[in-house]
Amino acid sequence: MNKDRKTVGVAGAGIVGVCTALMLQREGFKVTIIDPNPPGDGASFGNAGCFNASSIVPMSMPGMMSSLPKWLLDPMGPLSIRLSYLPRIAPWLVQFLLAGRPEKVKGQARALRSLLKSTVPLISSLADEAGAGHLIRHEGHLTVYRTEPEFEKDRGGWELRRLNGVKTQVLDAAALRDFDPNLSPRITKAILVEENGHTVNPRELVVHLFRKIIANGGDYVPARVTGFETDGNSLKSIETTNGSIVVDAAVVATGAHSRSLAASLGDHVPLDTERGYHIVIKHPEVTPRIPTTDATGKFIATPMEMGLRVAGTVEFAGLAAAPNWKRAHILYTQIQSLLPGLGPLGSEDRYTKWMGFRPSVPDSLPVIGFAHRTPDVVYAFGHGHLGMTGAPMTATIVSELLSGKKTSIDITPFAPGRFSGSEAHSYGVTAPFA
Repeated sequence: MNKDRKTVGVAGAGIVGVCTALMLQREGFKVTIIDPNPPGDGASFGNAGCFNASSIVPMSMPGMMSSLPKWLLDPMGPLSIRLSYLPRIAPWLVQFLLAGRPEKVKGQARALRSLLKSTVPLISSLADEAGAGHLIRHEGHLTVYRTEPEFEKDRGGWELRRLNGVKTQVLDAAALRDFDPNLSPRITKAILVEENGHTVNPRELVVHLFRKIIANGGDYVPARVTGFETDGNSLKSIETTNGSIVVDAAVVATGAHSRSLAASLGDHVPLDTERGYHIVIKHPEVTPRIPTTDATGKFIATPMEMGLRVAGTVEFAGLAAAPNWKRAHILYTQIQSLLPGLGPLGSEDRYTKWMGFRPSVPDSLPVIGFAHRTPDVVYAFGHGHLGMTGAPMTATIVSELLSGKKTSIDITPFAPGRFSGSEAHSYGVTAPFA
């Protein structure tokens, strides 16, 4: 049977799902996207909008063990764990801390660089195809520091980037004033990474990509995927809340909700959710020139079409707990220290707030590869903070796997079985559409 008569069901209509669907259509596959929510309404809606190929420093780094008490005691800190959730996340947290050993971190950084380094050209190509090129900017990314000791804390991360080919430019206080006079004069040093980019409207980017998929003949089913029907190692259908969908292959790109689907196929992935918050300040008095990370507050400020988006913080509290909106409001206090020209927050008609779920695994690497039970299902989830950045190459890899092609990069570090000690699946030419 010809490849263009094969149907792939893509579970998930976020940035990873829509990029994957478009890449599959480029390969001649018929695509059905399945998601109970409108395209781009999850984490893809609320992120900082950055395509940072330099974001290769894992979340867990050497020495983090000493930070654990602070995470538990400071509910407003950049990274916090709700005490009520601690028993549930404890096994994940152990793996997270173990992943921060120096020898592990080096390998994780190399793997992330291979996944991310082509992000800007790949997403630009997909956006142009979908008529969304106007939503992409290639202007770089800035990280700012107020003191030299603050920078020294991050030196190891910048060295990891340098070793993996990330080129940076150091701006002293005077050069920074010339580059962006809106930033606080208290900032003494900044690092500029020119290769990075961003989108001025993450949700609209996803919507444009989705519309292109439909225009190409793709289908959309508004339902939640609940499981898979298999016969031996062959996929028969995707089971959803609206019935069965007969497909030849499937992609699991359901973000923070992917754990149970993987488990149903024999893969027990330690996936949890980092709850992230943002505020968007409408009609801000000032904005940064380009997306800017504040090293003190661990947040990113991105100028967007709808206003100034301030996104950041990590909270471990699971999928069911109510949002702690104080974590969103504190972002405004922090952004004022970065942009002193901002006026007071004022009433709620001046800003919007949001909380969403980042799908995270302990070693900061996404899960990409064949399911244990069948080569007809490919995983593409667990990108943590890097969904927007990792989506284009992830999509490329998935299309290559389902076509029986050699992947563009080595995907061994992203293998679904790496946490259970099982070998990475390598079906090679027995992939379903080879």
